[in-house]
Amino acid sequence: MVTGYILLRLVPGIEKEALQSLRLIKGVTEVEMVFGHWDAVVKVEAKTINELTRKILSEVRGIQGIGDTETLVVTEF
Repeated sequence: MVTGYILLRLVPGIEKEALQSLRLIKGVTEVEMVFGHWDAVVKVEAKTINELTRKILSEVRGIQGIGDTETLVVTEF
């Protein structure tokens, strides 16, 4: 299992709709609003890094109301 945390910058005025859409994506386990440089943090799980990549590129970034993203992939050491 691959876990990623996606940091999101949201478009003002349609944040709520964007967050609701994120919660509908299979593999998204947490959606949290935060203060600071980013507006929200999303935890997403996938079977492989390729699946995680496809999910972010085709599903997350396609949601209206999502601006910039940065993905942090969890690693084991």
